[in-house]
Amino acid sequence: MSTVIAPNPTELPEAKVVEGSDGLLLEIDGRIVPNYDATIRPFSEGDVVTGNVVQIDQDEVLVDIGYKSEGVIPASELSIRKSVDPSEEVELGEEVDALVLTKEDQDGRLILSKKRARFEKAWRRIEAAAQSGEPVEGSVIEVVKGGLIIDLGVRGFLPASLVDIRRVPNLDEYMGTQIECKVIELNRNRNNVVLSRRAVLEEQRKEDRERILDRLQPGQVVEGVISNIVDFGAFVDLDGIDGLIHISELSWSHVNHPSEILNIGDTVSVKVLDIDRNRQRISLGLKQTQEDPWQRVIDTYNIGDELEGNVTKVVTFGSFVEILDGVEGLVHISELAQHHVENPREIIQPGDPVRVKILEIDSERRRLSLSIKRVEGQVLPVRPIVPPGADEQVEDGEEAPADAPPSAEADAPLTDAGEPAGEPETFADAPVAESHDGSGAEDGQG
Repeated sequence: MSTVIAPNPTELPEAKVVEGSDGLLLEIDGRIVPNYDATIRPFSEGDVVTGNVVQIDQDEVLVDIGYKSEGVIPASELSIRKSVDPSEEVELGEEVDALVLTKEDQDGRLILSKKRARFEKAWRRIEAAAQSGEPVEGSVIEVVKGGLIIDLGVRGFLPASLVDIRRVPNLDEYMGTQIECKVIELNRNRNNVVLSRRAVLEEQRKEDRERILDRLQPGQVVEGVISNIVDFGAFVDLDGIDGLIHISELSWSHVNHPSEILNIGDTVSVKVLDIDRNRQRISLGLKQTQEDPWQRVIDTYNIGDELEGNVTKVVTFGSFVEILDGVEGLVHISELAQHHVENPREIIQPGDPVRVKILEIDSERRRLSLSIKRVEGQVLPVRPIVPPGADEQVEDGEEAPADAPPSAEADAPLTDAGEPAGEPETFADAPVAESHDGSGAEDGQG
């Protein structure tokens, strides 16, 4: 039996680091050998290390971090998702960050956690985003009661009311999508992160509105889509900002309700009438992109011309007659017949076809004064005489103009030609079609 004598440490060959090898090579007795100790990275439990995936099993992943043995990431430590398939979380050769849980377990293995490394990095990123107001991005991994769960490296909660600017009827459509949110509530002790996508969308929308407002100028004709219809007009989406077409700007003719001529989703060309940049409001006109029938009146007709028309409305002080689409004139009660008229309905009713003579064209105020009694050969239907007070005296809140002459003027002395002595007033202040366009409706912006 022989005895092995341990070498005296002082007699071991001297090892020298090879110059330029960054300590990875040693020279021993003239031979160059690897310095294995230098390749092992010093780390402690709780540190985050980086390595490459070298093996993927059903319940774990092996990662080479440059240690004497590969690190093991159990499937439960790969992701914050509740059930994980390792092959869906990582790929062979992929570089991953992992937190050291145990340097050596009871089996001598190095145990790592990918999700906890993400967790630490994520918290630092989330805390920084919460302070700066910058959005964070994550994927939707669950639809839960009341909202969505977002994978940010930690589980973030996005309430249903903050998913979009408008209510979202079906949250399932967001499953698996990448979305940006702002952090609105943070509590690390409780691992609580509350998010808002709506805040991001509203900020983007504000930027879009400012960009569009900078581009628009009064007088421009632009294209948009009808986004909403209300009693006082219609809203038009101009690629990110809504403008209002007031009911009075929809058509040259009278419009009772915007839905008569427009539907939600219609594409329309509109003219920019006014821009309130401080309030971010845009006033639009639809009729301004169409032919103005008043221009046809100015270009085509003269005082004294006779033409066909239809009675559109009968009021206590006369009647309105439409001579062109969108153009009405007033026949004052004194111009209805040669005799005195107490009630215009004695002479005409809405819908009656009549011939009228033009007495005045006020192009600036867009008003016409017309006469029925001055048309020779005019034949009107015979109406039963309505006793005073038996019929409605004022329709739709109409009132006779303050300066309109009383019907008694029809009894004024006549000239030799059978005309009243002196030209009757032109009733410039009497309401006509343009006075019934709803301009008194409440204005508003969306």
